[in-house]
Amino acid sequence: MEEGYHVVNVDYPSRKKKIARLAEIAVGGGLELCRENNSSPINFVTHSLGGILVRQFYKNHPPENVKRVVMLGPPNNGSEVVDNIKNIPGYKLLNGPAGMQLGTGETDVPKSLGAVNFELGIIAGTKSINLILSLFLPNPDDGKVSVESAKIEGMCGFVALPVTHPFLMKNELVINEVVYFLSEGAFKNKNAENYCAVVNR
Repeated sequence: MEEGYHVVNVDYPSRKKKIARLAEIAVGGGLELCRENNSSPINFVTHSLGGILVRQFYKNHPPENVKRVVMLGPPNNGSEVVDNIKNIPGYKLLNGPAGMQLGTGETDVPKSLGAVNFELGIIAGTKSINLILSLFLPNPDDGKVSVESAKIEGMCGFVALPVTHPFLMKNELVINEVVYFLSEGAFKNKNAENYCAVVNR
């Protein structure tokens, strides 16, 4: 990557296993690849379920070598979409066991993980191209996750940008904010909420 980071992309069977197992596969596997490259410290940039996997992993492991994490559109408090359609025939087939665990209930995985124990920035989307799913979500939302659901106790920065869920990782505004947060520990956007760092702009 031109910013000087060694990038590891980890594929995982998101539709075949539960969140706890996926966390070990995806996060644990990614860390192993970083160790093989002697990369230290470690930053994470996640999209959607990926953020929950990082939270799940570091609920059970100390984040001793983690510098910063940026989550894009994470359902940190679960998704009302799951609450409303998880019992519809075909939902489990399309979304797998992990998808069944992403509701907003206190016993669903997102809320059961508690506050984060690492330096975290969150980018939420405010545009939707999935108007049907948006009917189940509090506004504003990105078509899969509401802005409010993306937030989590302990986060260091939060910014909402006019991007839809599937395109968060490819949007230039988002990419610029990710790079800035990884470097500075805060977001640059004038509407961002930064809690853990004072940034000169």
